[in-house]
Amino acid sequence: MNLFAIAENLEAMSAKQEEIRIGFYVCHCGHNIGKTVNCPEVAKFVATLPHVVHSVDYKYMCSDPGQELIRLDIQQHKLNRVVVASCSPLLHEHTFRGACAAAGLNPYYFQMVNIREHDSWVHADNPVEATEKAKALAQAAVERVAQHKALEVKRVPIHQDVLIVGGGIAGIHAALTIANSFENTPDSGKPPRKVYLVEREPSIGGHMAKFDKTFPTLDCAACILTPKMSEVGAHENIELMTYSEVAKMDGYVGNYTVTVRHKPRYIIADLCTGCQDCISHCVVQPEKSPKLMAANEFNEGLDKRRPVYIPFPQATPQIVLIDPMVCLNFRKGVLTDKCKKSCVTACGEKKAIDFTQKETTEELKVGTIIVATGFKAFDSRRKPEYGYGVYPNVYTALEVERLVNASGPTGGHVVLRDGRTKPKTIGIIHCVGSRDERTHKWCSRVCCMYSLKLAHLLHEHTGAEMYNFYIDIRTPGKGYEEFYGKLLEEGVNFIRGRVGEVTDWAMTPEEEGKLVIRVEDTLAGMVRRIPVDMVVLATGLEPQADAQEVRRIFNMSCGTEGFFLERHPKLAPVNTFTDGIFIAGACQGPRDIPDTVAQAGAAAAEAMALISRGFVEQEPNTAFILDAECSGCKSCIPLCPYTAILFDEARKKAYINEALCKGCGTCVASCPSGSIVQNLFEDDQVFSEIHGVLAYD
Repeated sequence: MNLFAIAENLEAMSAKQEEIRIGFYVCHCGHNIGKTVNCPEVAKFVATLPHVVHSVDYKYMCSDPGQELIRLDIQQHKLNRVVVASCSPLLHEHTFRGACAAAGLNPYYFQMVNIREHDSWVHADNPVEATEKAKALAQAAVERVAQHKALEVKRVPIHQDVLIVGGGIAGIHAALTIANSFENTPDSGKPPRKVYLVEREPSIGGHMAKFDKTFPTLDCAACILTPKMSEVGAHENIELMTYSEVAKMDGYVGNYTVTVRHKPRYIIADLCTGCQDCISHCVVQPEKSPKLMAANEFNEGLDKRRPVYIPFPQATPQIVLIDPMVCLNFRKGVLTDKCKKSCVTACGEKKAIDFTQKETTEELKVGTIIVATGFKAFDSRRKPEYGYGVYPNVYTALEVERLVNASGPTGGHVVLRDGRTKPKTIGIIHCVGSRDERTHKWCSRVCCMYSLKLAHLLHEHTGAEMYNFYIDIRTPGKGYEEFYGKLLEEGVNFIRGRVGEVTDWAMTPEEEGKLVIRVEDTLAGMVRRIPVDMVVLATGLEPQADAQEVRRIFNMSCGTEGFFLERHPKLAPVNTFTDGIFIAGACQGPRDIPDTVAQAGAAAAEAMALISRGFVEQEPNTAFILDAECSGCKSCIPLCPYTAILFDEARKKAYINEALCKGCGTCVASCPSGSIVQNLFEDDQVFSEIHGVLAYD
């Protein structure tokens, strides 16, 4: 039996079961469709098809009057099927399903035809052929919708707890926003709810904790951040998990099971009071054993720290930790028990130090997840022409942030690596690792502004003559252009042109003992050599080194740059393609602090919307397995991208968790026995649609 005979038999069977009454609507979409497709002609043609009892064209079907037209026609003409030919189903399928439901019709008796992207836009130069194609597509939809079945949307309850991954300013703001919305009082009548904030570093704060001031207002970064950090640490609705990482995630929206791996601090957190006596009594002393000191990560390696340490004075939580890679009680991370343990003696009766601690794991049950893992600064060694790591007085922007900070390694005094103090000339090179075909093509958005900020701070600390070497100055934020004007008034020299190299090769007596920046000044039309005492590289922002691993854990997508991808850049900027998982901050792309905080608030609002609703509705276009036909071959299980297919060892049959299934159809196409069926894409529906296209003449 050929395809046409199959479709005709199916049509005859469905006609016997019920009287099918189809309403057809074709949308002009302004000029998007109506300029190319003859919409009245399409409506007139569809009116001649079997089961079509009403066929009209309308200017804007998605408008309120257009939706009202569908609702009234369903009642007046007793329609039990609806087809709309308009734009992409991604944009308005939900809208028209809602209109059908409002009129009392099951929304899955609706079919949508895309005659904008699939027709009018790609055939704008041939209106006649575009109209004929629209007729064929409409006939296919009409024949298909006759085979539709009534489906039911299922509701899945939402677990009330929230997980936030990343303790930078985005994670902190999101955590506080959500935690402050929870009413965990005994008389509230609601079960207690909690926010879990997981941070891989020993303290929350992220990159912002390293900054001295923030642009454009030059507010103290610590004055803004540390109160919020303290609030997180003391909040009764937030459980802070620092020095921890997410190892695994299972489940589905509303019911995620997350495995968190806790790294050993070798300190019993509940017993530590933060007195820091163990630090001062550590046998490794800066003046006696400098070679045993470790590079201070928080200060970008500009100074050293002891094996027992706290990351920075305002760290949250105020709990010390022991670095097993440099502690004398270990040897390269392995416990040797060879140190005299003066830190243990100093800890006294608290007995908070435990050298036998091991890595532990913990399972959390949460309903929604916010990923705010931040960014990584570009490695300046990838631009060897700028001399980072070769010339001691070439610094990155983050290193300068620590140099000018009062709590930094030099107490806020700009001391050069070669021992000189207060450089007289300083050059800041913009776009290091950004807008570059050899490294990263994207603009990192914040580099221009933080370069202007550092120019101001360095001039304030040293009185040096400042040079900014830029490609284009980009100051698009509130108050940013005014800040740029302030720097011009301060006498900062701006030279437009990409720097070719930084060298110590002197060609004139003035260049002796200096670093020479060679640059083509595009405004002056000449190549210049600028001798300076200090070079600052304004490094760009790039994805975290483990972004791909995090993406796989949370089943998210990444863009071409490696940053996490949102569901829609305009309509769903903090949602991901995995329901219940949201992104915030610089893990999605370079952004400044105000934008990061705003996005964190948006992600928190999306998570709270799910929590407050208490359930999530799942589309019924899921797959299911016919037990009688399943052979138990398991070939579908590894192919499912959502791990929705499981195997029942007792029955020797596969089965699908509908809560995890996203209706991609991979298993349906791959099943060798044909035992997997997908709602809305059953054989009779697909064959009818194909028949409708091929039968049009």
